[in-house]
Amino acid sequence: MTRGPLLKELIFFTIPLVLGTLLQLTYNAADSMIVGRFVGKTALAAVGTTNPLVTLVLLFTNGICLGAGILVGTLYGARKTDELRRQVSTGMIAGCAFSVGVAALMMIFARPLLVLLQVEHSIIAEGTTYLRIILLGLVFSFVYNYLASMLRAMGDSASPLIFLGMSAGLNIAGDLFFVVVLGMGIGGAAVSTVLCEALSAAACLLYIRAKIPELRLGRGWLVFDASLLKKTVSYGFVSAMQQSTVQLGKLGTQTIVNTLGVDATAAFNATNRFDDFATIPQQNIAHAMTSVMAQNEGAGNEGRVRGAFRLGMYIELVYGVAIGFITYFAAGPLMHLFSTDPEVLREGTRYLRLIAFMYPLPAITNGIQGYFRGTGDLKVTLYSSIINMGVRVASEVPMILFWDMGFLAVPWSYTLGWIAMTAFETPFLIKRLRKTAKTLQN
Repeated sequence: MTRGPLLKELIFFTIPLVLGTLLQLTYNAADSMIVGRFVGKTALAAVGTTNPLVTLVLLFTNGICLGAGILVGTLYGARKTDELRRQVSTGMIAGCAFSVGVAALMMIFARPLLVLLQVEHSIIAEGTTYLRIILLGLVFSFVYNYLASMLRAMGDSASPLIFLGMSAGLNIAGDLFFVVVLGMGIGGAAVSTVLCEALSAAACLLYIRAKIPELRLGRGWLVFDASLLKKTVSYGFVSAMQQSTVQLGKLGTQTIVNTLGVDATAAFNATNRFDDFATIPQQNIAHAMTSVMAQNEGAGNEGRVRGAFRLGMYIELVYGVAIGFITYFAAGPLMHLFSTDPEVLREGTRYLRLIAFMYPLPAITNGIQGYFRGTGDLKVTLYSSIINMGVRVASEVPMILFWDMGFLAVPWSYTLGWIAMTAFETPFLIKRLRKTAKTLQN
């Protein structure tokens, strides 16, 4: 990605990322759709209450993958193959150990965590069952996402999409089999998800062994380079904290929404799933920008770094406007995918029609974050995410608890968070672009 037309590189790299995310979200939303339709709204609410916790852990581990991917992309662009291989094995060992430890702790404290989130007593038992089974697959999820990040850092975003597509299709079939045919309820949906996560991790590993010489490590997978661990942890931890901060904000929102009752909790689960469909592809566009810029940063091609940012922002804005248009006019049918309960449908449809106008805002913030990650400045992305989530939760408390705005307070709080985030990032962006412009002139 250090030569050739930039727009073509960005588009062809972004498309598999976006499709992969849509498959991953379909993979996750299948549990909610099938459980909501065939088990009931209490089961849908139970899945929804565990989703922020599960996503928090997944985003933290995915942040480690993203940080490691930035390092690998830079090393790949600089053609430092030996260090790249040691970097990959060190990150894999550290990430697997972390995933196993976190999963074990959360399985032990699953019920107290749901109580802490103000989950209604009637759905705690189902939520605990679902959460504990899902956590069994955490290490498989890490392995897949880590290997996929390595492939993307080296310019291959298509192969992970194929493995994820197979896994997503099998997950939907598995949900129907375990939940509808065997009548296993909420636990069956969780079992299907874990099995499919293991499948996608195994497929990715086998492909790498067969096709990618740089990552065909053999016994090299057991190499743990302590000298690289500090840098790996530095990039991975900051990136993981940034990813987790976003989910902590959602966790705070979930806790506040839970005080509005089961109908609001179920509606939030459904709308939150679609929010992911709408906004995570924006993050994928930014990740594509990051990958292109990281390789060119390693190769010293500053002009291509700036060009990738400019073109990436155009793509972000076009997508943000398009998804907002679709969301507004398809709000009702989208909610019917998750529930047939009239109150859940009413609350969810109002939410989607309001937030549809706001989707260009996260397109802007994600594009800016892609630039800072690609140039190795992860602190700006972390601080801006903290500001975003802090403003969201802080504004939701009075709007829901004191001003009686109900469920519609959530999209308004999101808007305030995105505005605050952009206001924080913009001065740093201007300063950085001016600095690089002077470098190019000299």
